Amino acid sequence: MLARSAMVLAAGFGTRMRPLTNNTPKPLIPVAGQPIIAHGFDRLRAAHVTRAVVNAHYLADQIEAWCNSVSTPTTILSDERDAILDTGGGIARALPLLGAEPFFVLNSDSFWIDRGTPALSRLRDAWDDSRMDCLLLLCDPAHTTGYDGKGDFVIGDDGTLLRAKAAPGCKALAYIGAYIVHPRLFATAPQGAFSMNLLWDRAIQEGRLHGLAHAGHWLHVGTPEAIGEAEDWLKRNT
Repeated sequence: MLARSAMVLAAGFGTRMRPLTNNTPKPLIPVAGQPIIAHGFDRLRAAHVTRAVVNAHYLADQIEAWCNSVSTPTTILSDERDAILDTGGGIARALPLLGAEPFFVLNSDSFWIDRGTPALSRLRDAWDDSRMDCLLLLCDPAHTTGYDGKGDFVIGDDGTLLRAKAAPGCKALAYIGAYIVHPRLFATAPQGAFSMNLLWDRAIQEGRLHGLAHAGHWLHVGTPEAIGEAEDWLKRNT
């Protein structure tokens, strides 16, 4: 089965979530009765992911303890205590733990509600190895809570992506913190810290960054105020 492993990004400082993150890493801040990261793990279990790699830098001992409490999927810590590596560098360090096949990547500071077929299953079903190096999950900004942007990417008729700023006047969708990626995308990645945006822009130039529109709702929990907004939406809609 494609994408049996997943990388969960949990190393950030969570500065916009202060003061709640002064003593607790953002992924462990509770929303609707469980840590934010646990919502993502619920999605991984539903997609029958068998191995999750979680990176940690800020308050890493707490992230490590939470990982040790998880029974399924098998959860492995990618230790970044020595240096924070940003989204791309963190994944690059963890590649030996993730295997040679395409794998999921999830942010740990947001989650989504599915409508119909679960989003991770839809990503898996839509993957075309001959055409894609990365397939992002995107959402109409009108179907988000806690997101104040106007959209990040535009999906072309063939499924390839452009940055929204490169396609003015076209319907832009928000990147919602989940995707499938093939390890080959990292073949020419720099050493140390770097953003995934660097590799995404390279893939755009080669026509190998694709997108899939989410069929449900996305909850971005970026600030203390957003916690209440997310919980209110969940009470009203689930």
